[in-house]
Amino acid sequence: MTASRYVYAIGRAPDPTNLAGLVGIDGAEVHPIAHREQVAVVSAAPSDEAALRARLERLDELAVVAEAHHAVVAAVATQTVVVPFRLATIYTDEHRVRELLRQRYDEFEALLDRLAGTVEVGVKLYVEDRSPALATPSTSGRAYLQQLSQRHLRRDQEWQHAAAAVELIDAALGAHALDRSHHRPQPAQLSGATGDNVLNAAYLVPTGKVTEFTDLAERLVLAEPALRVEVTGPWAPYSFTEPDRGDRP
Repeated sequence: MTASRYVYAIGRAPDPTNLAGLVGIDGAEVHPIAHREQVAVVSAAPSDEAALRARLERLDELAVVAEAHHAVVAAVATQTVVVPFRLATIYTDEHRVRELLRQRYDEFEALLDRLAGTVEVGVKLYVEDRSPALATPSTSGRAYLQQLSQRHLRRDQEWQHAAAAVELIDAALGAHALDRSHHRPQPAQLSGATGDNVLNAAYLVPTGKVTEFTDLAERLVLAEPALRVEVTGPWAPYSFTEPDRGDRP
């Protein structure tokens, strides 16, 4: 077994017996590395960095690794507050993980205090194209060009209105969250969703307020027929932590 370790999350020490039977990436057994009241949740990782990099560049393999990573974080998050690490964070050995816990103990304590009793809720807003289909061009083409120009004008007006609405919705949701984080909009080729993604945000919400927050997001969009909302989660608070990036890859 390689000495390298995937690190999934850091948390307040859960009962080690609760990790029994939990497996992570590539089916490796998950175990804790403890320092005082904190633990790093880890599993064995491959030592071949080039092979791992190549694997993560394939979308199908990336999905498999991501699913295993998130499953471990979610399982630990049901037991204790966690600081999730980014996908495939690897340290060369357990000594390096223990060193991380010792050196950044106070920083992780402050972050764990901040995240206690919270979850992440994702909100994506999409602008749907409601323009009518163009009629068959006339012989001269003049009517078609006029229709095309009007369509572009309507589309521009819809985008301007949608952009203003998105800002107001984001601000309203942010006022009901403890924190928020904006991510790059997802292209349709990756998400498979219809419409243009104009907001891809995460909000840090108290655990007991998730239903209320979700209902608010859906109500705010009802007044904007050109917008569609997609709410995801609750998740462990990935978007509100900046843990160490590891030794590789």
